[in-house]
Amino acid sequence: MVKGYIHSHESFGTVDGPGIRYVVFTQGCPLRCKYCHNCDTWKREDSKSVETPEETFLEICRYKNYIKKGGVTVTGGDPLTQPEYVTELLKLCKKEGIHTAIDTSGFLFNDKTKEAIDYADLILLDIKSIDPAQYKELTGVELAPTLEFAEYLKKIGKPMWVRHVVVPGITDNDELLGKLADYLVHFDNLEKVEVLPYHSLGEYKWQKMGMDYPLKGVEQLSAERWENAKNIFKSRGLTVR
Repeated sequence: MVKGYIHSHESFGTVDGPGIRYVVFTQGCPLRCKYCHNCDTWKREDSKSVETPEETFLEICRYKNYIKKGGVTVTGGDPLTQPEYVTELLKLCKKEGIHTAIDTSGFLFNDKTKEAIDYADLILLDIKSIDPAQYKELTGVELAPTLEFAEYLKKIGKPMWVRHVVVPGITDNDELLGKLADYLVHFDNLEKVEVLPYHSLGEYKWQKMGMDYPLKGVEQLSAERWENAKNIFKSRGLTVR
């Protein structure tokens, strides 16, 4: 029996895809991002509950009237650490005509994750940096699998939003932002770019878990630099949320 390791549920999400969405936060992630605001989702063994896709879907159905113009998003952690669970859950949603989305780093790319992608209407792809060395420094893993994942989405014509966090002193760099924008211009399946300003609101979770926050002291992105970053993507003709 397929089961999912779950961190939490959010019944009225507004920032994880179009419309009002039911958001399932799965447990487990292969990345160790230095600014992660969900570091409590990293380890599968820390899950708050273990559910079958059917059990999760029954909970989703309680809110079906509220999400009919939105849908369901599976996030994390990274939900593609549990591709069988995601596949079965999205199958159930699709049978009921519910829009589905997966929020992922794209690091895990294999036949099982491809099957999960098949049942998603939209992929929210988090690209932390377009520079391979900086990407590894920020996340602890290589950039190449995420770019391969993105190219696969383009190949199959899967609608995609790209999310990019702009961190002062790190990814808040006009040259790197321009490089990422130039890369994304070639994706005809890209619907929009979400340029997200860095914040430290998740720092308390690191403290609670007895870990040092790697970016302690980094200021939140200013409104001016946020606008600058958005304009770099817009200047390439990309739609910015």
